[in-house]
Amino acid sequence: MNLHNVNDYANKVILCSTNEGCRQMNEVILRNRLEGEIRHYFSTDTIECDDPEDAADFPIDFIHSLHPTGLPLHDLALKVGAVVMLLRNLDAKRGLSRLLNATEHDDDIIIPRIPLTTTEDDGLPFKLRRLQFPVRLAFSVTINKSLGQTFDRVGIYLPSPVFSHGQLYVAFSRVRNAESVKVYIPTDADGVTKNVVFREVL
Repeated sequence: MNLHNVNDYANKVILCSTNEGCRQMNEVILRNRLEGEIRHYFSTDTIECDDPEDAADFPIDFIHSLHPTGLPLHDLALKVGAVVMLLRNLDAKRGLSRLLNATEHDDDIIIPRIPLTTTEDDGLPFKLRRLQFPVRLAFSVTINKSLGQTFDRVGIYLPSPVFSHGQLYVAFSRVRNAESVKVYIPTDADGVTKNVVFREVL
């Protein structure tokens, strides 16, 4: 894979089973494999508590460190040519949804900072409101996020086994042939990983 050519890697992806795995992989690729200067875009974060006085119990550094599912990072680090995923559909008619490949667009793409908020499912004791560009790096995405897409080549990064029904099947079926898939598993796993199947749903 030639990381100096955007077109060469825009249709390739590394799949992880967790958001944290994706975040770590994306950071490594951005810093060590893609040329150019990193630019940082910082969000404006606020929180809403049932009791407004409780907000003082949460330092701003702690709030900035949170990265709930579906929200961009507080410190959004990007380089020219980076592959990104839109976290919100901005303009489906123009293809500004899901994985955004700027090489498919002849005109400039304007992405505004927008407010995004957490939900009760995020398990936080408050509602986090983050004003940020609604994008995440997408050299690596979760297996679940890749559902419905097909890539030229796929790397599957499994430092630990998948944890839900059908994940491994989804990961391996993102390409057209088996030769286009590479899998990483720990050396102490003897070349074997666990496939989770809930037989009651079959």
